[in-house]
Amino acid sequence: MRDLKIPEQRHPEKAHRPDNAQPKKPDWIRVKAPTSKEYMETKKIMRENRLVTVCEEAGCPNAGECWSQGHATMMIMGDICTRGCTFCNIATGRPENLDVFEPGRVAHAVEKLGLNHVVITSVDRDDLDDGGADHFAQTIRAVRHRSPGTTIEILTPDFLKCAPEVLEVVVEAKPDVFNHNLETVPGLYQEVRPGARYFHSLRLLQRVKELDPTIFTKSGIMVGLGEERPQVLQVMDDMRAADVDFMTIGQYLQPTPKHHAVARFITPDEFKSYEKAAYNKGFLMVSATPLTRSSYHAGDDFARLREARLKKLGLG
Repeated sequence: MRDLKIPEQRHPEKAHRPDNAQPKKPDWIRVKAPTSKEYMETKKIMRENRLVTVCEEAGCPNAGECWSQGHATMMIMGDICTRGCTFCNIATGRPENLDVFEPGRVAHAVEKLGLNHVVITSVDRDDLDDGGADHFAQTIRAVRHRSPGTTIEILTPDFLKCAPEVLEVVVEAKPDVFNHNLETVPGLYQEVRPGARYFHSLRLLQRVKELDPTIFTKSGIMVGLGEERPQVLQVMDDMRAADVDFMTIGQYLQPTPKHHAVARFITPDEFKSYEKAAYNKGFLMVSATPLTRSSYHAGDDFARLREARLKKLGLG
C-alpha cells in the first residue's frame, strides 16, 4: 500500500467548507419515506451480511422504492473514501484494510435476494496499489459462482493512481455492464471532483471497449451544479466518441450545507430534451429524469439495453 497522508477523521475537509444554502426542493423531486415490509427485509439481509450500500451512504432518494423491490446497490471496500468530492456524502478519511470475505458475503446476499441483476460499486481506494481492481474481480467471480443467472453491473472508481494494467483485471472478470461516472462537465471538475481528471475517466471507458467490445459501457452526470446546456451536449459527444452505450442524467441534490450548492433545479421538460438529444447522438440507452441515479431501475434498463444492441445488429 502507498503511504498517503490521509486524515484519520471522517469528512475532515468538509469542516472547512463554507455553508451553502439548501434550496427547497420542487414537487417533482419529493419522495415518500420507506415503510414497506419488503424494504425492511432487504435492509435485514444487508445487515446480516454486514454489507455497505451506496443507497444509504450517499442518501439516495430512491432507496425506499428500490429496497421495496429487493434491489440495493452494494458498496464494497468499506464506507470511507480517499477522495473528497464536494457533491458526495460518503465519508472521507483513511480506509480500513480490505475484507477478504466480503466478495463471498456479497454473493450470498445476491443469492438470498434472488436478484436477476445486481449493481456493485465502491469508494475510491487510492491507498491500494491496484485501486481495488482485484477485489472487484473477486466479487464478480463470487457472484457468478453462486448466482450464474444474475447479470452484473459494476460502478468503478477511475483507478487514476494505478498502472494501466489494473483495468484488465476487472475486464477479464467479464461484468455485463462497466459503469464509471463522469459526474459533471469538465469545466466544473476543479470544484466538484478535484481529485479526478475528466479525460482520464473518458479514456477508462474507451479502454474497456477496446479490451472487450461485448461489455456494455455506461456513464452518468448530474445537472444543476452550474453547468450550461452546451457543456452537457459536449459531454454527450465525448461519451459517444469513447463508445459509451448508456448515459444517465439526474438532478444534483445537496446532501448538507457543507456540500456544493445547487445552482438550480432542472425541470422535467428539460430532462426530456436532454434524453432526446442523447438518443439522437447514438446512445443505445438513456435515462434522464430528476430522480435518475446510476443504478435506478438498472435491471429493467439492462434488459432494454440488450434489446437495443440486438436491434442495432439486426438481430432483434
